[in-house]
Amino acid sequence: MKIPALAFTVTDWEKLPATEHPGEQGQALWRTLNIGDIRVRVVEYSPGYLADHWCDRGHILYVLEGELESQLKDGRTFMLTAGMSYQVSDFGDAAHRSFTRTGVKLFIVD
Repeated sequence: MKIPALAFTVTDWEKLPATEHPGEQGQALWRTLNIGDIRVRVVEYSPGYLADHWCDRGHILYVLEGELESQLKDGRTFMLTAGMSYQVSDFGDAAHRSFTRTGVKLFIVD
């Protein structure tokens, strides 16, 4: 990842507009900052959220609040709680998708 030329930037995430993204179940709210080809987001998944697709995009994901189950298409699952993260490159492993029973708030860079 290479961050393009950018002045020192402070982001008040609560002031960014949220966009809604429905899952197979539940919904996601994204607050997004785009910096060149880099997308930085605070994402909130509602309780019961299940992504509507398998993803091969690379991410750095950090759990701010709640619990997230990361499901890999090959059957592996990983439970992440507040203070945990995962990192994966584009097409770096089996495709993944997100599920949460309780709801979760995430910080994601991709």
